[in-house]
Amino acid sequence: DKSEMTSQLLFGDHFEILEKSEKWIFIRTAYDDYEGWIDYLQYAEIDQETYVHLHDLNAILGLSIDHPVIKMSTHEPLNLVAGSNLPFFKEGNFQINDVTYNLQEQPINPQKSNFNVEIEKASKFYLNSPYLWGGRSPFGIDCSGFTQIVFKQFGIRLKRDAYQQAEQGQLVDFLQEAKLGDLAFFDNEDGKITHVGIMLNSHKIIHASGRVKINRIDDQGIYNEELKCYTHNLRIIKRFN
Repeated sequence: DKSEMTSQLLFGDHFEILEKSEKWIFIRTAYDDYEGWIDYLQYAEIDQETYVHLHDLNAILGLSIDHPVIKMSTHEPLNLVAGSNLPFFKEGNFQINDVTYNLQEQPINPQKSNFNVEIEKASKFYLNSPYLWGGRSPFGIDCSGFTQIVFKQFGIRLKRDAYQQAEQGQLVDFLQEAKLGDLAFFDNEDGKITHVGIMLNSHKIIHASGRVKINRIDDQGIYNEELKCYTHNLRIIKRFN
């Protein structure tokens, strides 16, 4: 109970159980192979066939704070966040085991073909969301959680942490060649990559630092106008589309 949060599961995320204790479950997520402990009351077991089926994401919640979801058996509302998975979605309903839920809107079918047109809108949806270590929602999000959940809207799977994401994608040689949707990575004094953000163009970046915000970027790194100084040292830029 005293451990810091390292990441968050959203509704519909599926995972493999690696170990059980009296109160805790040690898991590995299917989406990004991230490992950690969760409370034993926070999940429902599924069979292997269902687990494999859920690898193919075909319906997730889009970019809105309000999603009218109802648990059909009790007519209770659920407040789900953008990026949540909707297992076995069909004609407005989705389900986990024998529990059925109803969604009064159309979900998103993640398409990489929409990336260039919609990536700016998707990233700006999270503007001013507060920074939260391990967070993956508009109510609290960290830098790599931000890039991961935004890219999920387009079916592009990123790993969980910034240094892991830096190992994906194609290298962009120069900042001047960066374009909308590229990811910029930043390192600390020891050379370890500790931060990531989404390029809006070759001189502006949107990233989670204190809150999700837009800053100027140059060859040295991110310049914070409020603090009148550079806050992050640019390391590399990667392209995913």
